[in-house]
Amino acid sequence: MNALFENDSGLSLLNRIDPRYRPVWEHKSEKDQQALALYFLPHRSAKPVLGPTRPRILKWYCPFACQKVFASGHRYCINVYTGCEHQCVYCYAAGYEPENANPKKSFEKLLCKDMEDLETFDVPPAPVHLSNSTDPFQPMEERFGHTKFALEQILQYRHRFTTVTVLTKNPLRAVQSDYVELFRKLAAAPAGQNGHPGLVVEVSLAFLQETARKVYDPGAPSVLERMQGIRLLRAAGIPVVMRIDPLFPRSPITESKTMVDFGLPEAQTIEDLKTLLAFAKENGVHHIVYSVGKLVPPRYRPLPEVMQKMKKVYETVAAPERLVWQGGSYRLPYPIANEKITAPFLKLCEDHNLAAKFCKQNLINTP
Repeated sequence: MNALFENDSGLSLLNRIDPRYRPVWEHKSEKDQQALALYFLPHRSAKPVLGPTRPRILKWYCPFACQKVFASGHRYCINVYTGCEHQCVYCYAAGYEPENANPKKSFEKLLCKDMEDLETFDVPPAPVHLSNSTDPFQPMEERFGHTKFALEQILQYRHRFTTVTVLTKNPLRAVQSDYVELFRKLAAAPAGQNGHPGLVVEVSLAFLQETARKVYDPGAPSVLERMQGIRLLRAAGIPVVMRIDPLFPRSPITESKTMVDFGLPEAQTIEDLKTLLAFAKENGVHHIVYSVGKLVPPRYRPLPEVMQKMKKVYETVAAPERLVWQGGSYRLPYPIANEKITAPFLKLCEDHNLAAKFCKQNLINTP
């Protein structure tokens, strides 16, 4: 370890960790506790209480979440871009990301510094995710190549990462030969843990009908393009997880009203979901990820018109109860969401003999 960061420095940082994040440090050796503190906590801050904010690009997975509530633990996220060109109207990241997508200044230089720090502080290995707030294979990847560079760096420092998760709506770009070769190398060393592959590509495919996709995922690739991308990834031997996420209410909304009465196309009929699950089974996806849609007001902007209409759907489904406001988003009360949306979907997954994981469970269970 660099002489600048002797044990006393690490212990000093340890004593100032915000209690919300302290569970990550508990039950670890003193050596690993110090390494995590030196990597994640700001060295020069005068604040008496510190949160994980120091790294430049290779960051703590969710710096906003209390570990007792969202036990993500020691894991990383690389958001290779700022914002996303796909402009999905339901995107939770719209609540804190800018409206327009852009590359990050000095991305390669800063990521290299973070990787070097992993070595300097001898940080224990952990999962890494690309990305939780932006699509790593959105169109600008063709121009800037930040995702490819990040994957190459992860491969160079592979011993610092347990598993690699890549989340995208553009698997056709991910299936290009140079990326596939990186995926294979990343998956091979080291082997996955507890039956989990060393690398997975998670592909979001929530809608079967193009009419729905064009309304809810207006800037993302078509349904057929995503299906073809999944087929090609599987043909190349790359493990794929399919995200039917988010799930929205299904008609009939009331005895007399359907989604059309609210000015919206059907997002996911039962038959649509059956077809998507049959496709997943046929192509040997590792498991399914799901969640009920949250209505997130974008940063400094009102809800998109589509989501304003969806809010009326949610209010009708929830009546006479009110929507829950939690974490900066409107949500259906849990018992109603479970009865109307989740339970029927999980029964379909069971019928297709497909494992299904709630999005939070999927994250926390990734070793």
